[in-house]
Amino acid sequence: MLEPVENNNYKNTDLKPTKKYNPLMPLYFALVLSIGVGFGYFFTFNSNPDSNQNKYQSKTNNSKINNLLDFIEMQYVDTVNRKQLENKTISAMLKSLDPHSDYIPVEDFNAVNEPLEGNFDGIGIEFNIINDTIRVINPIIGGPSEKLGIKAGDKIIKVSGKNMAGIKINNKQVFDKLRGKSGTQVFVTVLRNGEKKPMDFLITRGKIPLYSIDISYLLKPGIGYMKISRFAGTTYEEYLSAFNNLSKQGMKKLILDLRGNGGGFLKTAVELSDEFLANGLQIVYTQGRTHPKKVYNATSRGGFENNDLVVLIDEGSASASEIVAGALQDNDRATIIGRRSFGKGLVQDQVDLPDGSAVRLTIARYYTPTGRCIQKSYKNGLEAYYDEEYNRLDHGELYNADSIKLDKTKLYRTPSGRVVYGGGGIVPDIFVPLDSTKYSTVVNRLFYTGILNSFSFEYTDKNRAGFLSTYKNAKNYVADFTIGEKEISALKSYLLSKKSPLTIVGKERGLSQILRALIGRNLYDKDAYYPILNENDNSILNAIKVFEKPKSL
Repeated sequence: MLEPVENNNYKNTDLKPTKKYNPLMPLYFALVLSIGVGFGYFFTFNSNPDSNQNKYQSKTNNSKINNLLDFIEMQYVDTVNRKQLENKTISAMLKSLDPHSDYIPVEDFNAVNEPLEGNFDGIGIEFNIINDTIRVINPIIGGPSEKLGIKAGDKIIKVSGKNMAGIKINNKQVFDKLRGKSGTQVFVTVLRNGEKKPMDFLITRGKIPLYSIDISYLLKPGIGYMKISRFAGTTYEEYLSAFNNLSKQGMKKLILDLRGNGGGFLKTAVELSDEFLANGLQIVYTQGRTHPKKVYNATSRGGFENNDLVVLIDEGSASASEIVAGALQDNDRATIIGRRSFGKGLVQDQVDLPDGSAVRLTIARYYTPTGRCIQKSYKNGLEAYYDEEYNRLDHGELYNADSIKLDKTKLYRTPSGRVVYGGGGIVPDIFVPLDSTKYSTVVNRLFYTGILNSFSFEYTDKNRAGFLSTYKNAKNYVADFTIGEKEISALKSYLLSKKSPLTIVGKERGLSQILRALIGRNLYDKDAYYPILNENDNSILNAIKVFEKPKSL
């Protein structure tokens, strides 16, 4: 993939420092906006995209909007771009309906849909911009760049003969230069540690997979862990492959991590839920003003219907994530652990327009098996809708279960008699507060300013050969590598060289763990990164306690 590596993961999301947050707590709002649209009927179940087009044609040729645009174009004091004005008008009109109806301009269509299609065209690298230079974090195995011999640590200094280093390059410029249709070629020049001369590569672009399962592995004997970042077109097949691999290793219990998962396809959420629910149990139903109630029930194909299951959620879990969590909670099938989910219960229908743009219109609400609609209120407008997540922090909800705002009038009961609530996300069975003490203030600052990420990459690159000869694989690295005085001394020298106002004093809380994880990521990608971060993750520790608790008869 061609994807920038940000501070704490491989997604290009904006992370903003907030003193109460730990460095591994991403802000999910952009993710929820771009991915958590829960496309619904049309986009996931209707095989004929043209069948609904005529429904949306104007009922009159004398359009008030078109007449107004004509008037503005002819009479406005300055020259106007009619296309841009039309786009803004359509977008504003849709946003006045609800937060998730939206307009996708032609130029944004591919970027918006790629994460859910499961692939895109590119050269097959994960990159970051360090010291104004494009650095290869990892070439994608089997991708065009990896096949040609491009390696982690390579500096891309020229593209098609044009200088790409020291020009204040940004992510968009990198995308524009290196992405392109499969089969097209791009000439890339790289500098590599240990090589005196630049190396040239003629790369033929190809289809690059976008995986939605970040990692799956055995946390301990018999307990599997799987982190799903989105519900894309390939997610169900990825799940089956990961599940079969874990089963071969002896998995009997599973932790399904949906934290930060902004959603995706309704169809995929139904398929995944079906794996855990017995034949005939309801998963979800959808209903709208012009769309009759449609019920989705589990089939007989599930492969994990009777084993112990925990689902992890947080305030970034939205849409399809909430469908899965709600279905399993309402059927008394899994223990839900974490913090209240985002609260998106609207279903969008995507209509592709003749010019290549698209409209996503909310056509229905989805309801969990007990009848809950978990959509939070948007009556106070868009700004208030998304500010609600920040308000959870201010009101103390992320730290105290008693601060969770519940609408007691929307009370429902599961088959076992447990009380669940609608009207604002999925409330977990076991609340786990945000851990604000995990990292010291200095570590937080180092992380959010990007210094730790940059240092870890530079340190790894200089010592890559030694690491790889000492630790044969990610499992060995995770088990045996510890941060010592050598690494801390190197970090102090790095801070001095960068004239950073931050200094390391004594044993900074959380520093060793985050350094181990970042160095491990640069060496072995996610296979070292997540297992290290998960070592003292409170939600995961609570899940293990649930599994170890004796069953009552």
